[in-house]
Amino acid sequence: MATETLVSPGVLLQEVDKSYITPGTDPSGMAIIGPTARGPVEIPTGINNYQEFKDIFGTVIKSGSQAYELYTNLAVKNYFDNGGASALVIRVAPDASTFTAATSSAITSISASIGGAANNTNDPFVISTLGKGEYLNSATGNKDNFKWEVTNVNRKAGTFSLVVRRGDDTNSKPLILEQFTNLSLDPLSNNYIAKAIGDQSQAVTTTNGVSSVTLSGEYPNKSKFIRISSVNSPTYQYLAANGSVNTRNSDGLAYDQLLPQSGSGTFGTGVGDNFGSVAAIYGSASSATNIQGLAPGDYTKAISILTNKEEYKFKTLIAPGLNNNDHNSTITTIIENAETRGDYMAVVDLYGYGATVANVKNEAEERDTSFAASYWPWVQVNSRVLGKNVWAPASTIIPGVYAKNDSIAAPWFAPAGLTRGGLNNVPKVETKLSKAQRDDLYTSKVNPLATFPGQGVVVFGQKTLQQAASALDRVNVRRLLLDVKDTVNGFAQGLVFEQNTEETRQRFLRKVNPYLENLVQRQGLYAFQVKMDGQLNTSDVIDQNKLVGQVFLQPTKTAEFIALDFVLTPTGASFED
Repeated sequence: MATETLVSPGVLLQEVDKSYITPGTDPSGMAIIGPTARGPVEIPTGINNYQEFKDIFGTVIKSGSQAYELYTNLAVKNYFDNGGASALVIRVAPDASTFTAATSSAITSISASIGGAANNTNDPFVISTLGKGEYLNSATGNKDNFKWEVTNVNRKAGTFSLVVRRGDDTNSKPLILEQFTNLSLDPLSNNYIAKAIGDQSQAVTTTNGVSSVTLSGEYPNKSKFIRISSVNSPTYQYLAANGSVNTRNSDGLAYDQLLPQSGSGTFGTGVGDNFGSVAAIYGSASSATNIQGLAPGDYTKAISILTNKEEYKFKTLIAPGLNNNDHNSTITTIIENAETRGDYMAVVDLYGYGATVANVKNEAEERDTSFAASYWPWVQVNSRVLGKNVWAPASTIIPGVYAKNDSIAAPWFAPAGLTRGGLNNVPKVETKLSKAQRDDLYTSKVNPLATFPGQGVVVFGQKTLQQAASALDRVNVRRLLLDVKDTVNGFAQGLVFEQNTEETRQRFLRKVNPYLENLVQRQGLYAFQVKMDGQLNTSDVIDQNKLVGQVFLQPTKTAEFIALDFVLTPTGASFED
């Protein structure tokens, strides 16, 4: 902003821009808990698009003689297709602790004896998949596992390339997923293989009933698929001062004999089956104990891991396949976590496929929280990879509605109605609701998915599961408050350990007031007030090393019930009366 100083008498004109939008975290960021074809087990993994999800977590799974696209895949695809920006995926699996990564079957060095010294019998390095499970064993390749290939071995310079290929390709037609060039086995090199690809592994530990992710290894993983689990033949200072290739002191082997040979190979030794029995998927097959092949207890650690709000940021959580009727205690844990964290809301399903309006109402009336919302009935969505429509719970498509709402409006607009709640990708719903049924559901806090002639399927409600009538019984207000709390918290973090003075308080107000004024302009608030003054921060408060503020908000309400009077008047009557 240009500034000017008055030296002689006159008028000073200044520009004060309060229209800018203060960036916060992604308001529609989604977390999803559920099974996938492959990928890290119980490790929250951030993804930024659907292709990245497919690369890491795969596409279809096979159970018995059938192929399935899981609810997790359907939900993630719908979310990104509607403008979603980021997602956190946690793969759950039966007996997750027994799952292991697949490793490279052999990456051999040249076996050569120099001066009578022993041959090198170790693989120069070992690769492991980041994902876990026997599905990643690629002796019989498919599109959801991998091969490796070593190329461009330069024994004069001590470098080579490593390629990650799709498991179902051929040597004549390779399908390259990743490629790392000019790699070295020299730990002092900038392109040291462990540094260039990454060597970190993650594991879930549980202490006093709380699960968390622990990290081991020195170098962050830059590959989406593999890590270097060990380097068995390091080549410190590959070239001597005179330019010749150095030798290993322990056995006299020349370093060039420690490099891998050119060639390709597969992964093996992965342990862990996605499904111990035939998976119950797509509607009526699901049950209280078979959730896409899982049991309710398989979700426990994943939910516990997400209690860490500093490490894992998101605004909406779903666990499609779980429902309140069959898995009440697990849904309770999800909602309690949302209330404790206070920075996300859960979209929960109330009943399995085949429910009645009365079934769903009964489940909804058991719940009382503004940190969760529910939608009904089940929907039919298209699975492109299977080439057919499949039944899925409503929670698979609602994060996409939220993402669409935020991309064309903002979190504080209602994610419902013909403008922002249309479900173009849903050909039909399980039950075509009448007006009376929609009214009945909405009275019990269930957001109906309505079907209108010429309009298709539309989200036609936006209530949370809160019983009491207040501003927070609406989804748009709860999502507004989540966004405001997150942004204002970011401003407040900058004040921690600062001097508790008037200047510090004014710094906070100079950031918060323009942000909230912007929300007024963008129809998120009717009005607001922010207080952080001496009245709140008395000497007693300051002596306790506290800085106290208050933020008063009047959230904008939505017009859900519109009444229009049509008045007929006699000829000649004045409309001004």
